[in-house]
Amino acid sequence: MSAISSRNLPLANATRHGTLLGAWLASYASANTQASYRRDVIVFCTFLDETGLDLLTVTRAHIDVFARIRTAAGDADTTLARRIAAISALYKYALTVDALEKNPAEFVRRPSIDQDQTTTALSRREAMRLLETAETDSVRAYALVDLLLTTGVRVSEALSTRVSGLGADRLVIRRKGGKKALVYLPEHTVAALRVLTGTTGTELARGTEPERLIFTTSTGRPWARANVHTTLARLARTAGITKPISSHVLRHTHATLALELGVPLHHLQDSLGHADPRTTRRYDHSRKRLANSSAHQVGELFA
Repeated sequence: MSAISSRNLPLANATRHGTLLGAWLASYASANTQASYRRDVIVFCTFLDETGLDLLTVTRAHIDVFARIRTAAGDADTTLARRIAAISALYKYALTVDALEKNPAEFVRRPSIDQDQTTTALSRREAMRLLETAETDSVRAYALVDLLLTTGVRVSEALSTRVSGLGADRLVIRRKGGKKALVYLPEHTVAALRVLTGTTGTELARGTEPERLIFTTSTGRPWARANVHTTLARLARTAGITKPISSHVLRHTHATLALELGVPLHHLQDSLGHADPRTTRRYDHSRKRLANSSAHQVGELFA
């Protein structure tokens, strides 16, 4: 098991418990999860080093103090909730390898997050403007925006797709945890991806297409997620969109439009790869409208 280097974590706790921290991060298949948890554990270890605490002697009270300090430092509720989740995940792992006897973060209160306030979606008109702007920008930008808006796949799923996984009306992606999944593609999305990759489909049918990524730079290197977000922000500015933009906003836009168009919730859940239907429900902005209450229909029975 490889320890986290001192360049990634502060000294002291990182040095003493580097093997544990490295093994914990390595237990996650997703590079994005690893990166997110690494950032949060850096912040936590900095707090421990500054207060003279050891990672494996922390109590709930210490984590409560950490939470108050982070709030005072300006952490949003969503950020703090994520940090505490990462800390708890670390200690849960420590329990499984007998490094601890109990999880000090188990009962730490996390901020209550109103998902309606933390997610943003583009309107149908804004989504069309963004797609039109991407089309005039570059073949690569257009193919990605089309894919994200049309299918709702995560940007990590899009960036890891390979040309060999592109079919006549479908695309092979890898979901969280590394599981393969098939995503349906309409004709315009397939066409955009084929223009980008320079394929016609015949080489795919013969199985002669090499295992190269669909989204790359001009030098053939993988298109970095950070650069994708920079591109999306630039496209949004050009399109005159003032809302905050990210790949997740496009995923949220897909989900919101799907529900508006009458796609059943359980079908959308499958399309987005959500394990919990409650995650999908947060995209349904009509669920709180009184006009949609079941009392309208059931009440007719007793009128």
